[in-house]
Amino acid sequence: MPNTFVLLFFLLALIALSTWWVPGGKYETHLVNGKSLIDPGSFHYIASNPQGPVALMMAPIKGFVEAALIIGFVLIVGGAFAVLQKTEAIDSMIKSVAKAHTHSRLVRATIIPVFVSLFSLGGATFGMAEEAIPFVMIFIPLALALGYDSIVGVSIPFVGSQIGFAAAFLNPFNVGIAQGIAGVPVFSGIGFRLVVWLLATSLTIAFLMWYAARIKKNPKLSPTFEIDEEKRLHLQGNDLAEFTGMTGVHKAVLWLFLATLAGMVLGVVKYDWFINEIAALFLLMAIVVGMVGRLATDEFVAAFMQGAKDLVSTALVIALARGTMILARDAHIIDTMLYSLMPMVQSANPVFAAHKMFVIQSVINFFIHSGSGQAALTMPIMAPLADLVGVSRQTAVLAFQFGEFTTPMIPTSGITVGVLALAGIPWSTWAKWMIPLQLIYFVLALVLLAVACQLNW
Repeated sequence: MPNTFVLLFFLLALIALSTWWVPGGKYETHLVNGKSLIDPGSFHYIASNPQGPVALMMAPIKGFVEAALIIGFVLIVGGAFAVLQKTEAIDSMIKSVAKAHTHSRLVRATIIPVFVSLFSLGGATFGMAEEAIPFVMIFIPLALALGYDSIVGVSIPFVGSQIGFAAAFLNPFNVGIAQGIAGVPVFSGIGFRLVVWLLATSLTIAFLMWYAARIKKNPKLSPTFEIDEEKRLHLQGNDLAEFTGMTGVHKAVLWLFLATLAGMVLGVVKYDWFINEIAALFLLMAIVVGMVGRLATDEFVAAFMQGAKDLVSTALVIALARGTMILARDAHIIDTMLYSLMPMVQSANPVFAAHKMFVIQSVINFFIHSGSGQAALTMPIMAPLADLVGVSRQTAVLAFQFGEFTTPMIPTSGITVGVLALAGIPWSTWAKWMIPLQLIYFVLALVLLAVACQLNW
C-alpha cells in the first residue's frame, strides 16, 4: 500500500480535480442550543469555484494554519508523554507485575486480565499504540514460560493497547481531536465511553483467557506451535531477571500521572476545559514529572523534543487532511458531497445510519491508520452528515472510533506488521486467529451504536 502521505496527497489532487466537475451546493443552517446545525431540506445548488494547481499546492500550508491548535496540542502532549516514558516509571510498573508471577499463584492466574487492562488503559488514556511494540519482546518469553504461545505474548500488549485505543474515553489523539472537530465538548460523554471501554476490554480478556487455557492444556493446538518450539530452545531468559523492583521515584511519577488524568476529567466535566487547558495541564505534568523523575535539564528537553518530533508526521497528516477540506470548502462542494453521501448512510432508523457510518470508517481505517489524521479527514464530513441522518455527533465520533477495531488485523497497518515481524508470526497465521475476535468486536460495535442511538446520546 502507498504511504499515508502519498494517499492523502493523491486525495488532495483528486478533490482539486473534482472541483472542476462537481457542482457547488449549499445547505442552510440554524442554531440549536447554541450549535449550528444543517437544515436537511434546504439544499440547493450554487456556482462552484474550481481549484487549480496553485490552490492544490497551497492547501497543505493552509491546512497547517487552520489546524494549528490541534497540531500544537498533539506536539505538546507527545512531548509530555515522552518525558513520562523517559523516567521509565511505566516500564518499571509492568516489569514489576511480570516478575511477581514467579512467586504468586494468584498473579499467574490474573496476569492476562491485569496486563491486558493496563495496556488497554494506556490506549484509552494517552493513546498507547507504537509504544506497546517493545513490550512484545518481554511478553513472548513470559507467555512461553507460563505454558502459553507467542500469540498470547503478542496479544497482551498489542491487542490490549489497540482495543483500548479504539474504545478510548480520554485519548487526546482520537477522542479529543474528533470531538473538537465535530463541535462536541472535548471528552464529553465519558460515562458511556467508560462502559464501552470496560466491555471491549472484558471481552478481549475473556477471549484471551479461554484461548490461553486451551493452549496450556494442549500446546499443539497453537497455530505457532512449531515456531514456539524453536523459540523455547533460544530463550533462556530476559531482562526481567535483572529487574529489582519499582523505586520510590517511579511510584511518585505514576501517582502524578494518575493525578493528571483525574485533573483532566475534573477540568473537562466541571470547568469546560478545551484543548488549550488540557495541553497546558500536560505541559505542567511533563515539568513536574521531569523534576520528580530526577531528569537533568538536557534529558528533559531532549525527551520532550523527541516526543514532539515523533509526532511531526501526525501533525503533517492532520495538515494534509485539513487541506482536503479547505479545497472542497473553497470550491463550495462540501455540501454537495454531504447531499450525495446522505442516501448511502440515511436509513428509516438512525441506528442503521450509525451502523453504516461505522462500516465506512472501518473501510477508511484500512488505508489511513493515524487516529488523529483520520479524525481530521473524516469528521468534517461525518459530523454534519450525522445531523442530516438523525444521528448525534457524539455517536458519530463513537462510530469513527469503532472503525479502529480492525487495526490489530489489517496488513496495511505499520504497527501490526511490525509487531508480527518482531514476533516471527506470519500475517496469514495471525489473521486466521484474529477472525473470531474481529467478529466479536464487530457485533459489539453494532450493539453499542444501537444503544447510543436509542439513548439519544
